[in-house]
Amino acid sequence: MKGISLFSNVGIAETYLDKLGVEILLANELSHNRCRFYSYLYPSTEIISGDIKTKDVKHKILNFCKKINIDFIMATPPCQGMSTAGKKDPYDPRNHLITDTIDLILNILPKYVFLENVPEQLITRVSYKNDRILIPEYIKIKLMNKYIINDKVLNAKDFSVPQSRKRSIFLLTRRDQEVKWDFPEKKNITITLKDSIGHLPSLDPLINDITYEEQLKIFPDYERKLKSALKISPYFKPVSHVYRQVKSMIYTPTGKSAFENPEIYKPKKKDGSYIKGFKNTYKRMSWDKPSNTITTYNRTISSQENVHPGRLIGSNNKGHLMYSDPRVLTLYEIFILFSLPKKWNVPTWASENFIRTVIGEGIPPLMVKKIFKKLIDSTNEEA
Repeated sequence: MKGISLFSNVGIAETYLDKLGVEILLANELSHNRCRFYSYLYPSTEIISGDIKTKDVKHKILNFCKKINIDFIMATPPCQGMSTAGKKDPYDPRNHLITDTIDLILNILPKYVFLENVPEQLITRVSYKNDRILIPEYIKIKLMNKYIINDKVLNAKDFSVPQSRKRSIFLLTRRDQEVKWDFPEKKNITITLKDSIGHLPSLDPLINDITYEEQLKIFPDYERKLKSALKISPYFKPVSHVYRQVKSMIYTPTGKSAFENPEIYKPKKKDGSYIKGFKNTYKRMSWDKPSNTITTYNRTISSQENVHPGRLIGSNNKGHLMYSDPRVLTLYEIFILFSLPKKWNVPTWASENFIRTVIGEGIPPLMVKKIFKKLIDSTNEEA
């Protein structure tokens, strides 16, 4: 099967498609650096850098598809205007990129279409004929005459991904096709953090607002742990944090928020005053569950459930229990929880912040593989 990818990010969704014999011939992404990353991962794929809303970019995509007969379109429009982790602005212009996607679908008419976004797209409205209607309604109005529409909200944890990440997915089958694209069956086994990263050694954070000598007094095993971690992967290295946040997390039990700590160890501002926040922030993950949704803010202790689960290591002289790994997850751990290859072929020029951001905006590639495999298997059975 041959197809094109729109809003391609850096190609995270496409990671395992080649193993199924699925080939992406053309990709489109607005960001130049994301296109550069994509081309590094998929050098044989033609990529168009630019805004899909412009006539020039649409013209290039349509011209390509006229020359080469494609089987499918995969489109994952930006979610920042809808996501609970974003501003949830109902008038964010990015919410309307689905309309440009559908314009291209109607002009190309591929056999199959994969549309993916956050579940909030189901309650987000776009403009249509002097009215504002829900995105699912818009999709159906525009495409139901040409396509059989199959849609569900899937959670990545039900498809062997050690991360709870819900996505709204539309699978479209052109009405003249004998094989309808259905969703794969859920798996009954949930992969937890203990299953996926529990074997990895402990790692101390790097503290950026004290001297290195002071760092080693607080974490005397820092260098030994880091040396062992780097033997596993160059991406198994800690993020730097301020000490006041690290101190709070040292006394935060697995699965709990620092806001539940004794008063002395609750999160504080730089001036020493206490921070007010929700109990899903400054929070450690749980070993016996999959990871929570990995967002673009995955390098920040103060964001939603970003902190390593940790292990009980003892208590201080006041009897307060202490826990290891008072830090956010490393990139290597995030690769695993996102179902990316442990040795993901990342370009050396890409900064850690950039990699964390593009992953946070992606879709777990193992889930995408299983959705496409369902179509491939059905096609082979029909043949």
